[in-house]
Amino acid sequence: MNHYETVFILNPVLSDTQVKETVKKFEDFLVSRGAEFVSKEDWGLKKLAYPIQNKKSGFYHLFEFKVNGEAINPYEVEFRRDERVMRFLTVTLDKHAVAWAEKRRNKLNQKA
Repeated sequence: MNHYETVFILNPVLSDTQVKETVKKFEDFLVSRGAEFVSKEDWGLKKLAYPIQNKKSGFYHLFEFKVNGEAINPYEVEFRRDERVMRFLTVTLDKHAVAWAEKRRNKLNQKA
């Protein structure tokens, strides 16, 4: 199983319920493919560096998970099909990135 991280931006015109439904949809998709979640973060509504689809902000979410590589292609196809998703990026984490992500999570947990 490989270690992955996905950041995606949802349309800012969505209601809280619609945002939660969309996030749940992608969580369930990964779980159905045998993914093991390491962390899930809701970064909230943030201003974009540049307009996307004439929108200046979006709801940011981060998933960190472990799954077999075969699940990534259908996962990204789901992002492309969903009109509520403005952008997404999935990256494979190497051992250094995994250590950095863990360190970042620990800092966040200490602040909370």
